[in-house]
Amino acid sequence: LNFPFPASPGGQCKYRERKVQRHQLPSYIILHSSICMWTSKRRAVVRALYVVAFPSLSANSFAFQSTVTSSRSRWLSRQHSTRSYSVSSIKMQIDNRVALLQVPVTESKSTNLKTASDYIRKAHDAGAKLTVLPEIWNSPYATSAFGDYAEMLPNVGDKLTEASNEGETSEAADNGWGQSSRLLMTLARECNMYIVGGSIPEKCDNKIFNTCLIINPNGEVVGKHRKVHLFDIDVPGGICFKESDTLTAGDGVTHFDVDGLGKIGIGICYDIRFPEFAMLLTQQYDCKILIFPGAFNLTTGPAHWELLQRARAVDGQCYVMTASPARTSPPNDDDETDTKSKYPHYSAWGHSTVVSPWGEVIATCDEDPAMVVTDLDMSKVDEMRMAIPTMKQKRNDLYRLVDR
Repeated sequence: LNFPFPASPGGQCKYRERKVQRHQLPSYIILHSSICMWTSKRRAVVRALYVVAFPSLSANSFAFQSTVTSSRSRWLSRQHSTRSYSVSSIKMQIDNRVALLQVPVTESKSTNLKTASDYIRKAHDAGAKLTVLPEIWNSPYATSAFGDYAEMLPNVGDKLTEASNEGETSEAADNGWGQSSRLLMTLARECNMYIVGGSIPEKCDNKIFNTCLIINPNGEVVGKHRKVHLFDIDVPGGICFKESDTLTAGDGVTHFDVDGLGKIGIGICYDIRFPEFAMLLTQQYDCKILIFPGAFNLTTGPAHWELLQRARAVDGQCYVMTASPARTSPPNDDDETDTKSKYPHYSAWGHSTVVSPWGEVIATCDEDPAMVVTDLDMSKVDEMRMAIPTMKQKRNDLYRLVDR
């Protein structure tokens, strides 16, 4: 990683530092520096650089790995390269380490499956215990595409047999499961990690759902969430999109347990706009993490993406994690050599993010393909809930949250 890193925690580098923090942990050190720079057009650009220093597995030394990878970090390297550090893969699982996979999505399902597979393996190499894919990662985000890319999916409790692999499997074939779910189940077992499978179009009983599968390290489905609130909006001068043209809404809340992380609640994209939904997960089911694979657009993204995550984190006094598809360029219709798109192009906002129970953004990226890795300190959830005990101060004589 080429970057003029501060010589010591709290030390000054030649950029304008807003803050430098160091957290000394038993097995590794995390250094976080938020740096304000100026572009050639005199616009301020704030970029957060997260670097984790690990003890080397083979020698008494440290290897550095950036937890935010994007073209922006490469831009920094090109423009301000004064010190060089080597980067190595960390192939041991770290407790409470999570990875958000901001993958690019194409009209080729096989390409999307390969991309997802590559990123999941990168998350494994980075030591992640749990990794999250974005909403609709195996298909273009278009109502006209959902039916074409929809697959039959396994249910909670289903898993591949020991003889299963990424190719055709007898059990998967017998149940009609699609390529996407088979891939996730295989990789979860192969990488010994939890996979929150973003979402993919699911066909069931002549209906199509926007569905997230959660798979444990044994390759077993431990959660299945169908998007509850469908994305039907019409913003004047902005965007018009109606998922209900194709999709059917789910009718339940979803949560699962992970050792060390506790209960984790799942929503998909538009679900994050409904505080009552998040309150059910945090207050009725004691979830300490909420995960929302999402695909906000260029109208709602800059206005509400981070705002809603921070609001749900503060409301629920929990961690909130979001994974978005990377932003891709629309095809050039004037270029005869450019492949014509079958479906309307959707520009995702990107900016996959982790927010703390205090409402702070602790890890994020820009709109480009990226993997965001961070370690969650779960004691922060309990500290927040004890310091500001809003869950114990509800006025049930005036209002009440009821789970049907």
